[in-house]
Amino acid sequence: MLKKVLAISGKSGLYELISYGKNMIVLKSLVDGKRLPAYSRDKIISLGDISMYTTGDDVPLGQVMQSIFDKFDGKAIDTKKYETAEQIHDFFIQVLPDYDQDRVYKSDIKKVINWYNLLVGAGYTSFLPEKEETPEGDNADEKKDE
Repeated sequence: MLKKVLAISGKSGLYELISYGKNMIVLKSLVDGKRLPAYSRDKIISLGDISMYTTGDDVPLGQVMQSIFDKFDGKAIDTKKYETAEQIHDFFIQVLPDYDQDRVYKSDIKKVINWYNLLVGAGYTSFLPEKEETPEGDNADEKKDE
């Protein structure tokens, strides 16, 4: 679900991938709905490719977002409740209890909260990959082995 949602370094907000062009991609802002081009010189990352550091294996951002969505019943987060480092830490420990406190900074958590609010405001209700995609690929591999 988050593979088509992009963040661009140096630009605020999130963008949805609309189409590909020659040497560029066309994006739509989740904030105001305006379309704009992004070029190869822009540092672009898909939210589906981001993961959070934990004391064990890294956790995909989609899983963290889904945990926040479930905790807040699909509502936006009031950022005024989470301004101090301690409040932000307490919030994130509820969402991802085993996150690596040495490698996940306060600014990272604030960015996750802002991104979550943008996505919920844009109508996103699921942050995990669709379950239909993975089993088909797994079943196809199993059938080849038989």
